[in-house]
Amino acid sequence: ENVSLLFKLYCLTVMTLVAATYTVALRYTRTVETELYFSTTAVCITEVIKLFLSVGILAKETGSLARLITSLKENVFGSPTELLKLSVPSLVYALQNNMAFVALSNLDAAVYQVTYQLKIPCTALCTVLMLNRTLSKLQWFSVFMLCGGVTLVQWKPVQATKVQVEQNPWLGFGAIAVAVLCSGFAGVYFEKVLKSSDTSLWVRNIQMYLSGIAVTLLGVYMSDGAQVLEKGFFYGYTYYVWFVIFLASVGGLYTSVVVKYTDNIMKGFSAAAAIVLSTVASVILFGLQITVTFLLGALLVCISIYLYGLPRQDTTKIQPSETKSSKERLATV
Repeated sequence: ENVSLLFKLYCLTVMTLVAATYTVALRYTRTVETELYFSTTAVCITEVIKLFLSVGILAKETGSLARLITSLKENVFGSPTELLKLSVPSLVYALQNNMAFVALSNLDAAVYQVTYQLKIPCTALCTVLMLNRTLSKLQWFSVFMLCGGVTLVQWKPVQATKVQVEQNPWLGFGAIAVAVLCSGFAGVYFEKVLKSSDTSLWVRNIQMYLSGIAVTLLGVYMSDGAQVLEKGFFYGYTYYVWFVIFLASVGGLYTSVVVKYTDNIMKGFSAAAAIVLSTVASVILFGLQITVTFLLGALLVCISIYLYGLPRQDTTKIQPSETKSSKERLATV
């Protein structure tokens, strides 16, 4: 399907702005709001809202209630295999989030920050291996430049603490390796499912969000089950919290649109740009101090985005597997 460059840029721009606004709003709710809410319930509600939004868009796409019901029966409730297929990224993302928490608990913040950015080149590698694509040497260079730029943008000096926390570095590095692999695999897997059939994007979203609701409900039970029963599912929710949830929902939908019409690597570049924008907004709103490392990282991010976007072969479509073997594609790295 031919999609204009203007539309792709529009999708990437909107996703960047939404992600940046979401980051700033989330920072506000976790620092300014006096009564904290349960983040696990917020994630669950986000999945529910994304499901309803996808159903609404699919209803507009089909044009009538009867066609909507028929589409849901055929592609969702009447197709357990497809539903199971889309449950894979939900489960992998859940594993990724848990492994990231384990890694952060067993590694210094600076070490975690640097190693976790390996998810960017890992996504590029999964794209080459799973989607039969090729990246030029300049594109690989821009991917690693982006990785370094994001690391510098988020870099914070190590602060001494009187509390000595027992850490297991080997466990931390193992967990971060699993999290990085999960991030790359889940994103590219979802992209492959989207682009390997003519099934509507919103049908695919519904299939994934149904399993996502089940996974997040399990997360609520395991992490905050007793407190949720005691204080209530919506404890601590304010208008700002609902605004954060709304932004997360819209951002999730736009992410799927970006993956459908561009690719996961461009999604990574968009996320990096959102980090830079949200940091600049935090300077204005929260008095965050700009550092030399931030300026250098922001410069690297901008240059990497420019280099990756130079005229090249279209890599947003899945190429036939016969064109090149995995070894031939990796030879360009």
